[in-house]
Amino acid sequence: MYRRFVIVASLLSLVWMSAACSKPAAENAEAPAANGASVSQAAQGASASQEITLPAGTVVTVRLASAVGSKLSTSGDHFSATVAQPVEVDGKVAVPAGTEALGEVVEAVPQGRFKGAAVLRLVLQSITVHKHVYDVETSSVSRSVKGKGKRTATLIGGGAGAGALIGGLAGGGKGALIGAAAGAGAGTAGAAYTGEKEIVLPAETTLSFRLAEPLTVRM
Repeated sequence: MYRRFVIVASLLSLVWMSAACSKPAAENAEAPAANGASVSQAAQGASASQEITLPAGTVVTVRLASAVGSKLSTSGDHFSATVAQPVEVDGKVAVPAGTEALGEVVEAVPQGRFKGAAVLRLVLQSITVHKHVYDVETSSVSRSVKGKGKRTATLIGGGAGAGALIGGLAGGGKGALIGAAAGAGAGTAGAAYTGEKEIVLPAETTLSFRLAEPLTVRM
């Protein structure tokens, strides 16, 4: 009887020890999974915090890398540019100055020989921020020159102001002074800038586009 009791007690002891050893192992197996979930959630939170959304209506000003024009360009052509000034959201720079941009010539209509208007219309298509390319939807920038020397207000306002505007667009600084000096003879200055009633936007010209849709960029 005593021997049987000893055997039963030994078996129970072995069972208890086995259970005690397996429990920490199970707990340890669960710990990495819990830690992995925490790391994943932290990574997602960090990723979300590194994104900035530019609301619709945000202005993006770019500088042309090469000239475009009503006769120089063809509808469907693309043009390269760089962001001229940083775009900020809540004090944070979302799009740094110098960021590469790509645009499209939506419409390029040369001046008719006897009548008609020269038209140039541009939009932005994409910007590249920190090596990520983002497609954008923007308003268009339009320029037009009517037949018989009549130009739209976007190019000429009349008088000395018109000359200054043309000179400023053509060269800025000193060019603006030359344009202002043209004053009442703005027709001549206008022809020089528009290439005999053709629209030409030279390299380094700055153009401002407005986002039509929000844009989220990664920092």
